Amino acid sequence: MKKFLLPIILISSFISAQIPAGYYDGTTGLTGYALKSKLHDIIAAKNINWNYGDLQNLFNQTDLDRYYDHDTTNTTILLDIYSEKPDGPDSYEYTSSQMIGSAGAEGLGWNREHMIPQSTFSTSSSISDYPMYSDLNFLIPADARINQLRNNYPYGIGGNTNFYNFTNTSRMSNAAIPNYPYTGRVYEPINEFKGDIARTLLYFVVRYEGKLGSFNTAYSTSSTITSATDQCPFDGTEERAVDLPYIEMLKQWSTSDPVSQREIDRNNAVYSIQKNRNPFIDHPEWINMIWSETPDTMAPLVPSSLVSTQQNAHFVNLSWSPSSDTDILGYRIYVNGSITPVATTKNTSISIDHLDPSTTYNFTVKSFDKGYLESPQSNTVTATTLASDSYTSDLMIVKYIEGTGNNKALEIVNKTGHEVNLNNYRINIQLYNNTSGNYYSADTYELEGKVGNNESVVILNPNATLSCYTNDQARFVTASDPMTFSGSQYLELAYNKTVAVDAIGAKFTSNSNANVSLYRKNTTTQPNSTFNISEWDSYTVDYCQNLGTLSTYDAVLAQNNEFKIYPNPVNENIFVTGKTENVKSAQILDFSGKVIYTEKNPFKNKKNISVQSLTAGSYLLKLDDKTYQFIKK
Repeated sequence: MKKFLLPIILISSFISAQIPAGYYDGTTGLTGYALKSKLHDIIAAKNINWNYGDLQNLFNQTDLDRYYDHDTTNTTILLDIYSEKPDGPDSYEYTSSQMIGSAGAEGLGWNREHMIPQSTFSTSSSISDYPMYSDLNFLIPADARINQLRNNYPYGIGGNTNFYNFTNTSRMSNAAIPNYPYTGRVYEPINEFKGDIARTLLYFVVRYEGKLGSFNTAYSTSSTITSATDQCPFDGTEERAVDLPYIEMLKQWSTSDPVSQREIDRNNAVYSIQKNRNPFIDHPEWINMIWSETPDTMAPLVPSSLVSTQQNAHFVNLSWSPSSDTDILGYRIYVNGSITPVATTKNTSISIDHLDPSTTYNFTVKSFDKGYLESPQSNTVTATTLASDSYTSDLMIVKYIEGTGNNKALEIVNKTGHEVNLNNYRINIQLYNNTSGNYYSADTYELEGKVGNNESVVILNPNATLSCYTNDQARFVTASDPMTFSGSQYLELAYNKTVAVDAIGAKFTSNSNANVSLYRKNTTTQPNSTFNISEWDSYTVDYCQNLGTLSTYDAVLAQNNEFKIYPNPVNENIFVTGKTENVKSAQILDFSGKVIYTEKNPFKNKKNISVQSLTAGSYLLKLDDKTYQFIKK
């Protein structure tokens, strides 16, 4: 925007005054993709994710036109960057009440516009994925007709062939982006808003780093294409994220159209609503600092000494020596000769999960660098999973709060024995259509980040008023469909979008969990995709005692271990290494907490404890205040 633009030097000082103290801690000295990843960690943490239906009213806080035709503090007119005429009266204007579904001409009403099309990230045409679906940082009010015609086409520089010309001179045209192979249709905004759009698109690829590889990132090079499918400029990578010629266009747009007062105000308003910011409005110089990598053309050296350090029933741990190159971005892990990696990491160790018990796997690792060149494969390591172990096979829902109004909460715990990547998980819900009389899968909520072994995460509805828990305490806060349950719906924790891991209620029926808080019994040691009420304790409406707090048993397991026990599983004697001479008491307990065996000063003259008398099963060995799980064969 040009109107009310401040000089660049003033913009910098003004914006800095609006950024919460410490918000960008840890970014000093970083450049390139390392800076991008750090910014992701900052802006992806502790967001409040509102329902898509809330946006109509929220735009009254973020998108009122106080900058062009209505320079007042009490205007009710929305600012539509697709139809705004900066130098004269607009052809039409809207208030928030004029939202419509579709339109055959400009000026009939407005839509909620995803500047990154929903087709990029949604599961299907009928299911939308939160938190992307309602992220205010890339949703705006826009004329319904222009929104329809823009469809899923990318933004870009237009060529000589115009398909549609709009009232403010923005247009749909054939693409003419320098050095970019896509020549299909693009929507070219007016110059006044090109920087706004560039900074928004780059926000998206920072905010959703870690998920970009699962998004629709294909594009067509056909010059005759007229449909609006598969035309996203994202390149499928997590770090670089965007095709380089397209990045150059966005850089130019951001430079030629600097940060405006509207963007500053909107950034602050969005932060007050959903608690994260667009870093490129606060620091537009970071765009060049991130997308300035100059990779070499040589493939990196191979990582070496790949070993399997632990084998369990459903996961194995791998580690390796790093490649000696200085431009390594990460490592890809392959299993059984597949050409598609089973996992990617920036570290030199990883847990590979969702494996089958009593199964042999062959693993290799390749490094990849800033040019996305891949090394030769490492040595092959063969690992065989155990028949069983004492860990859970997957994440578990352990608390389900169904309270009055919006008092909805879930707690999910990780007892798998390893860190879990939450990017692979989501919460799904099945709703009932009163008109058709059919059940259907509603919009879904995707989890993010990682959760350590013996850690739990709480998901809370942002409108909840529970006495024991607040938005600030919850890991995830969302008003998406899954967190509006009333106890009659089927709710599930799913892996890889559709594989049910754990569930509340039954499918295709009305359930009877209204006004009930369900807590998983300690005797339930595995998730269950088929709901069984006998695995749960029922409490009154709004009951939320110990929500987000590990039980005493879990808390003990989470402490730093000082000893190592082996073998596990065990036949006759379990051995303990470490400073065992100071252990005053050893106890063996079953999973209900019942003490089966006690021995004082157990390691005064030996290093083992006999378990010959135990029946086969899973147990706990408690050494003073440290607890370890083991299996008796």
